[in-house]
Amino acid sequence: MSVVEQYVRAHILTDADLPDQDDGAIPVVLRYDPDHDPRRVCVALPGRGGASGVREWTFSRALLEQGLRAPAGTGDVRVWPCGRVQSVVEFHSPHGCSVVQFETKALMRFLRRTYTAPAQPVAH
Repeated sequence: MSVVEQYVRAHILTDADLPDQDDGAIPVVLRYDPDHDPRRVCVALPGRGGASGVREWTFSRALLEQGLRAPAGTGDVRVWPCGRVQSVVEFHSPHGCSVVQFETKALMRFLRRTYTAPAQPVAH
C-alpha cells in the first residue's frame, strides 16, 4: 500500500463548526492515495463531536501545489500563500466556510511525499 498520510496542526481562522481549541490549533490529516486517484489529495478536519464530526475535502493535488505560490482555486476549495511561512486553505460547504492556516513547510513536505509515493502495479 502506498498511501501517504501526514498529521499536522493548523490554525482555524473562522468556522463555528470546528471544535474549540485554546490556541486555535486543530489536528488535521493530509492524505494521498495514488491507487485510488493519483491526481487528488484529501484534507480531513475535525468537527464538533470528535471523530464522528470529521469533515473531509478531496481536491486536486495540482491546486494545492499552485496555491502555495499564488492564489488558486474556485468553488469549494481555494488555496493561497499568506506571508513567507504560512498558507491558507479555504473550504466551502453548505454548512459554512472553514479558513485554515497551515505552515507552508508542512504542506510542501506532504506534497514531496506524494510525488515519491510509488503507485501499486495494476494486476492483469
